[in-house]
Amino acid sequence: MYRLWLTFAQTTTVCLAVLFVVATLKPEWLPDRTPAPVEVSQAPTAAASGARASTASYNDAVRKAAPAVVSIFTSKEVKRPRNPFMNDPLFRHFFGERFEDEAQRAFSLGSGVIISPRGYILTNQHVVEAADEIEVALSDGKKLPAKVVGNDPETDLAVLQIDARNLPAITLAQAENLKVGDVVLAIGNPLGVGQTVTMGIVSALHRTGLRINTFENFIQTDAAINQGNSGGALIDASGNLVGINTAILSQSGGSIGIGFAIPVSIAKQVMEQLIATGAVTRGWVGVELQEITPELADSFKLGTTNGVLVAGVQRGSPAERAGIKPGDIVVTVDGKPVRDPEAMRNLIVALAPGIQTALTLRRGQEKLELKVSVGKRPGIPRPDE
Repeated sequence: MYRLWLTFAQTTTVCLAVLFVVATLKPEWLPDRTPAPVEVSQAPTAAASGARASTASYNDAVRKAAPAVVSIFTSKEVKRPRNPFMNDPLFRHFFGERFEDEAQRAFSLGSGVIISPRGYILTNQHVVEAADEIEVALSDGKKLPAKVVGNDPETDLAVLQIDARNLPAITLAQAENLKVGDVVLAIGNPLGVGQTVTMGIVSALHRTGLRINTFENFIQTDAAINQGNSGGALIDASGNLVGINTAILSQSGGSIGIGFAIPVSIAKQVMEQLIATGAVTRGWVGVELQEITPELADSFKLGTTNGVLVAGVQRGSPAERAGIKPGDIVVTVDGKPVRDPEAMRNLIVALAPGIQTALTLRRGQEKLELKVSVGKRPGIPRPDE
């Protein structure tokens, strides 16, 4: 048995030695055991085939607009309520240092859009409201302190400025070119995860009556907008700014596809006044307005619900001096059609105080055109224009 085992061991050793020598000196004598390659279908590179032109992508629009979108970090001091026991001298003697008022800082996050290479940034007023420290993070990661140039609570817009030059400013779109169904992209910093792009379409235009702002004329979109997106950019497929993202409708706090943006036309008007004077001056004519219901349209024999009914005229107002009377129906303002009271308010407040504008009216069966010298809207919000 021992001799048999010894013979097997010697034979195995010799075979391994021969295999080693052959594998080292003549590997081609051994059978090829390389695994066969797996066959896959690979698309050609864009540079080689021009495939980029046929790919559905909005990368060019994002690359154009994204550098102009910034993150805004704000903080403010919040004091705890004073402990009522602090009024007791004995309590103060033993526990005063422990129960003194403590100041804490509250932090919040938003987005903004660079609208000028000179460092002007457009955002929502509620993003910077009551903040005593504001920091702006640029797309390249650089962080700079910012100051508030001016804010307008009635449209929820604010303008900031940072000490920087030659910044990548966004291009403003022509607001009248935007249509329902157009593709739009929302850019911002939702929930602090970093700059994010979401896509949707324009779901509706001229949304009013939401009771979000005093003056409303929103773009509605299903592009996802979440906390932190406020003040960010809504851009078109060419990378031009069409709106400032401002609010969502949601019971959960997350996006359900009903978001709202302030149109660039309104944002531009407010921005220019805030930069020039630090405040917004609006037009006013002094009329109380009422929507024309189908019942009112029948009683006035109008045949349409377009226009607004003048329910009252303020004494001494521009409207009274121009001859406007209760019961008149305003059809156009400065040549622009009036659909409802909110639309007329938006048209009036967009006018500069001191100029004359033409109002087309229906008084009974008579059609009139009256010239009105626009006044300055009072600072306290009123339900009349």
